[in-house]
Order: sequence, then structure tokens, then C-alpha cells
Amino acid sequence: MKRLAVLIPALLLLACPLFGYRLIYREQLYRLYRQHLHQNPNLIKENIYWLEQALRADFANPLYALAVIEDQRDWARYRYLFTMHINLKLVELYLQWGNQYNKRAAYFYNYPWKRQNLESLDRAEELFEFARVYWEITLQWSDLAWEFRDVHLPDVQYWADENYRIETGDLDYDFVIHRHLRHLREVRRRFEQMDEDTY
Repeated sequence: MKRLAVLIPALLLLACPLFGYRLIYREQLYRLYRQHLHQNPNLIKENIYWLEQALRADFANPLYALAVIEDQRDWARYRYLFTMHINLKLVELYLQWGNQYNKRAAYFYNYPWKRQNLESLDRAEELFEFARVYWEITLQWSDLAWEFRDVHLPDVQYWADENYRIETGDLDYDFVIHRHLRHLREVRRRFEQMDEDTY
């Protein structure tokens, strides 16, 4: 009897087709981005994937935008802010991912794993450089959005706040990335100077 109770719902699921829809618009793909409490490389990579797909996608019709769009100026501000915001999130994600590989210090007892630590630092540097590229793109879109700063979109006020912070210099990931890279290169230098006598 228990087997029958499990079998009937399973057969019903197989009998009725399950319909899905393609994700083709930027807004749809952006909704797949999730901010997780615990960051691990797989979750970070998943978010990066969806956001990079969103950057490649077209915008949905203004009727389906994440903010109320009333005219062409609203539409321009919305598109610039949205693209700036996605690029900014990619900067943050690449920094988080790079920090997964970054080493804070070159301890003498890590000498037996010197090669692995250097490889890890290389990977971190590569990810930090990706963050730098996305930061430069973010600045370009921020400048475009700033030209329409008189347009108020209450539904995406957070994006407008990011735009304001970028334009006033309050939010400067170039400084953060530079600091990470400078520290990383110092740790790499210490690892490279290690020899067997150190251990």
C-alpha cells in the first residue's frame, strides 16, 4: 500500500508535462543573483555566471522593468544604473573570490607548501585583476548615469545611491583593489625569499 501511495504521485508527475521559460532578459537573469551568508567559491562562481549572462542579455520591455518607467529619460537612467550596478556586483564578487585564494602572511612553517601558496597567490591576483576591469567598466556606466541624476527612480534608489557614492569618491574600489594587490605582492615576495634554511 505504501509503495502504491508513492508510485501514483510519481506517475502523475511523469504524465503531466512541466513547462518552463527561457531566461532571455537582463531582469530575469539578475533575479537569479543571491547574496549568501557564507561565501564559498561555488556560490560566488554561480553568482558571477548569472550576472555576466545578464550583462549579455537585452533589457526587458520598460513595462517589465524593475522600476516604474514613464519616459525616455527614465529609461536611459534605469539602463545606465542597472548596468553600473551589475558591474559593481561583479567587482565585489571577484574580490570575494580572490580573497578565497589570498594569503594574509607568509609563515615560515608554510615552506613545504611554498609552490601551492604561490599558485594560490597567482590565482588571487588574476581574480583581483578581473575585479579591476569590471571596476573600470562600472566607472564608465556611472558617469553615464550621473548625467541623468535629476531623474528620480524610487524603486531603484539603492542603485542611485551607489552612483552618488561612486561619483563623489566615497565608493572607490580602485583603492581597495590596489591595496589587495600591493599586499599580495609583498606576501609573494616573502614566499619567494624562503629557502630550506628558513624551515
